[in-house]
Amino acid sequence: MEGLGRPALAEDAVRYRLFAAAAKGDGAEALLRRCADAIVVRFAPLLAAYIWQREPFRLRYAPPRGETPAHIGGTTLFGDNVEDEWFIVYLVREITREFPGLAGRVDDNDGEFLLIEAADFLPKWLNPENSDNRVFFYKGELHIIPLSEAQEQDCDPSAASPTISQVLRLLSSRSEEFLAAEPIRTALYKRISGYPEKIQASLHRAQCYLPAGAAAVLRQRPALVAAAVQAFYLRDPIDLRACRSFHIFPPDQRVMTVVTFTKCLYAQLVQQKFVPDRRSGYTLPLPSHPQYKAYELGMKLAHGFEILCSKCSKVSHDSKRNVLSGPLWERFLSSLKENNYFKGEMEGSAKYLELLCMAEDYFQRSVTKPECSEESPGDEILTLLQTTTIDMKEFEREAACLPPEDDDSWLEITPDDLDQMLKEARSESHSSLNEEEQKYDLEAVAESMKAFVSKVSTHEGAEMPWSSDESHVTFDVDSFTRALDRILGEDSEELDSDDLDEEQEFNFSDEDNEDLDAENQRQEEKVLPDELIGSLKSYMDEMDRELAHTNVGKSFTTQKKGASSVKTTASQSTGPDSGAEDTELTPVDVDMNLITNLLESYSAQSGLAGPTSNILQSMGVYLPENADRVGSNKGATE
Repeated sequence: MEGLGRPALAEDAVRYRLFAAAAKGDGAEALLRRCADAIVVRFAPLLAAYIWQREPFRLRYAPPRGETPAHIGGTTLFGDNVEDEWFIVYLVREITREFPGLAGRVDDNDGEFLLIEAADFLPKWLNPENSDNRVFFYKGELHIIPLSEAQEQDCDPSAASPTISQVLRLLSSRSEEFLAAEPIRTALYKRISGYPEKIQASLHRAQCYLPAGAAAVLRQRPALVAAAVQAFYLRDPIDLRACRSFHIFPPDQRVMTVVTFTKCLYAQLVQQKFVPDRRSGYTLPLPSHPQYKAYELGMKLAHGFEILCSKCSKVSHDSKRNVLSGPLWERFLSSLKENNYFKGEMEGSAKYLELLCMAEDYFQRSVTKPECSEESPGDEILTLLQTTTIDMKEFEREAACLPPEDDDSWLEITPDDLDQMLKEARSESHSSLNEEEQKYDLEAVAESMKAFVSKVSTHEGAEMPWSSDESHVTFDVDSFTRALDRILGEDSEELDSDDLDEEQEFNFSDEDNEDLDAENQRQEEKVLPDELIGSLKSYMDEMDRELAHTNVGKSFTTQKKGASSVKTTASQSTGPDSGAEDTELTPVDVDMNLITNLLESYSAQSGLAGPTSNILQSMGVYLPENADRVGSNKGATE
């Protein structure tokens, strides 16, 4: 990435930046700072309750540096949960919609990863080398800055990318000219569709038998479950030393409670095989026990919390109170109330206070200045334990009427589910084709394959013939006959296959080869082109006669006799030896043989990926499913 002029980003990090499209200088800074505060207020209901895998979405003001203008933005580590990255893409798009004066840009270690979603619809000139600073969200829509007119005339695919300042001037003056093509926008918007409802669908609630202290911490700060799962998931032998004897979360006071995970966090925790140290005091019931999974999940979470606390340092307990004051916090809290964040809970109730703690924590960690939010998860857990009263009787009452946990059957994918997913993905890829394009046409298959063969491949791969107006392959008869005559030599008719067995007769020295080439060159000049062509035709006719007595011709499909009667008659009248055998020398139907071979190869793939389907699909040609094979498979299963 550094070679492309971009600073290196971590593999699991996404960078987002919001620029003032029209404002400059001090006006841009003032606008950006106002927008940063307004964005926090506007999107508070979504961000306060979101459980991030590693780091939250946060906006910070960045002054101009080099060719990068002043902006607000940040970098978020999303870890193994790539949905965090796409949620941020959704946020950036919505921010530019709500604040039309801002232009948003998102990238990661792959560069312009948004274009990957629409790779099938991108213009040919757009490649990783020149795509930097060309993809922006503006007024809620995706824009792509094209090459300049001079670069288009030069057809330079490696043209230099524009600067961000140049792009902002273009967007603020004539953004409608740079709106991305509809197929590109449709493909990208489909990837981020479903938000914000998708947030709730990504959660998983499960019962856990936890230490009471951990349950009390999660009640106030549900998002800390991510840090605990990560600590357990990425544990090492040094981390497990702290879990030999639990000082913070001993197993003697455990309660049954419901913990909210993201599906990614739950999968990481439940699929880890782990046996606790005997000295820890944590024991598990038999796997047949009805609550075995709850015991196991609670044990793993307890290890994660203990590892976090073992790495903590001393903190100031009043640091949180200091930042929860001022007009920005008041506006933030008012926005939560207006958007029904508290879900009708009475102020001061247990549920209301739980939601309030979540909002306070998000405001502290993501909105205020970085120096006020450097508290590690372990420090925060210890602070909460010191300021929270643990009521065991209340936990016992809640355990008696816990809500049912979510079904985790989504963890297991059966072969039928996989087939269904593949069918849906294929149908989605075909949705961009209209009904005429989806019709199965044998002629289109043959023409597409011919066009593919006529293309020239490079080190980047073969070029697929998307356009039918490309020039066809050319064939120079004279050069071909000269090359063939040079290979065969003047006395080619006198050669016999048995002569090839005597290798000593062909062990020419370099000088002999040079003399032979010079002699052949002189003979070429004496023979007229018409004589060469006639000689070649007679040679090919002789080959046809020889092959007519074999079974080779039966492997090819020939044209109908009615369509080739003229050619057949002409071929019969050539040469003194022409006889009854020439009546079978009908021309081969090239297209029919091509289609037959393609279909046989496609059938041999048995529905799997193979050369035929890969090449044809790359050219936009989709073969139908083999109904006979499907029917036979169904009959066999029955």
